[in-house]
Amino acid sequence: MADNQPLLVGIDDEDDGLGFGEEGPEAKQRLKHPIVAFFHVFFRAAAIVVYIFCGAFNAGFITSFVTVVILLSLDFWTVKNITGRILVGLRWWNYVDEQEISHWVFESRKGPRAGGRPPEKKVFWTALIATPFVWLLLFFSSFFTFRLQWTILVALALVLQGANLYGYVRCMLGHTPGIADATGVLQTGLSSLIMRRAGAASSDTPNAFISQQV
Repeated sequence: MADNQPLLVGIDDEDDGLGFGEEGPEAKQRLKHPIVAFFHVFFRAAAIVVYIFCGAFNAGFITSFVTVVILLSLDFWTVKNITGRILVGLRWWNYVDEQEISHWVFESRKGPRAGGRPPEKKVFWTALIATPFVWLLLFFSSFFTFRLQWTILVALALVLQGANLYGYVRCMLGHTPGIADATGVLQTGLSSLIMRRAGAASSDTPNAFISQQV
């Protein structure tokens, strides 16, 4: 495999098939992993709710910032490492080799269960695609109301959730050179900016995953 090229591999389908009592059409519409599906939606929805209510009730910026960042981080880790693999059979990750070159790996399950079961696929992709658009609307709202500190927080949410969206779309569609580099640079620079702004957010208060084989 040439340097700076993505590794696309298949995950063997280890699902032994439906169990007894699951063969009917009703079983196909039930979530096989309801807890996983719940947490796939919960953290990202909770981050949006906390952000909206903190802004509406003028809660302290530092407390709101930390709470939303924790929820976004939990969402990022959960979606990247757990829900994508279980719900739709997709996984993306990166490693750094001995020459300190960063490589992206995109995996997808092979076999009849490739892509996941219809109800779980719907939950996964709906939440994965819809929430970045909600954050985009919140970004414009904070930007045009001149709330710079909140705009930076929303931008972080867009970077983290956009990274997962990009990673899973890449698992499905393939690699576009340059996008991973831009995402990594944006995330690094934005994280640094956010931490500086968070430290200076309150006058009385003293002074964060993506790569691809590119």
